[in-house]
Amino acid sequence: MPKSVLNKRIDEIFKRLKDAEIKRSQFVSFMEQQKNPYIVLIACILSLRTNDSTTYPATVRMLELAKTPQEMMNVSEEALSKAIYPVGFYNNKAKQIIKLSEELVNEYNGEVPPSIDEMLKFDGVGRKTANLVMAKGFGLPAICVDVHVHRIFNRLGLVKTKNPEETEMELRRIIPEKYWIDLNTEFVTLGQNICRPQKPCCEKCPVCAFCDLGKNQVNA
Repeated sequence: MPKSVLNKRIDEIFKRLKDAEIKRSQFVSFMEQQKNPYIVLIACILSLRTNDSTTYPATVRMLELAKTPQEMMNVSEEALSKAIYPVGFYNNKAKQIIKLSEELVNEYNGEVPPSIDEMLKFDGVGRKTANLVMAKGFGLPAICVDVHVHRIFNRLGLVKTKNPEETEMELRRIIPEKYWIDLNTEFVTLGQNICRPQKPCCEKCPVCAFCDLGKNQVNA
């Protein structure tokens, strides 16, 4: 596809998603409002393998205990585990968050490093989390790819990739930087509400015109 045609398609997809104003989950809305890299980081850790309806109240309870690395390193694993239950792997996540907080205080002066490579050194932090912190915590261009983003961009035919990391690298190549920060929010919201893994609601999808699956479903 010629670059000019690709860019026009991408522009229209993002415009339609913005105009559609699909309702966001409480957790997605919460993350959109954050400008604190540490809070984005620990909330994202909680969200891994856990649905948003469970993650959001767990995040609120966690932040009642501590909002900074200095405060969190003094919270007991037992207290944090109890606060974040029933997120997936809550005991492991409590241990990870407290250890991470200690490392931030002892090695980074209590500040999250604005570097994907540095964040990847922390236990439990992968590229999805690091990119989300860069985008939402620091306001820096970064593409956070989760299962929703990976699935939808493959359905749209804009990438042909096997896993989220491959998708991230392809999107970094084809998506204009002006869309990077908002990309995850827009496509996670679409994936949670409409472009679901099973039985997608193609007739309600604002971008189904660009998707072979959507056109086939609507015209069936």
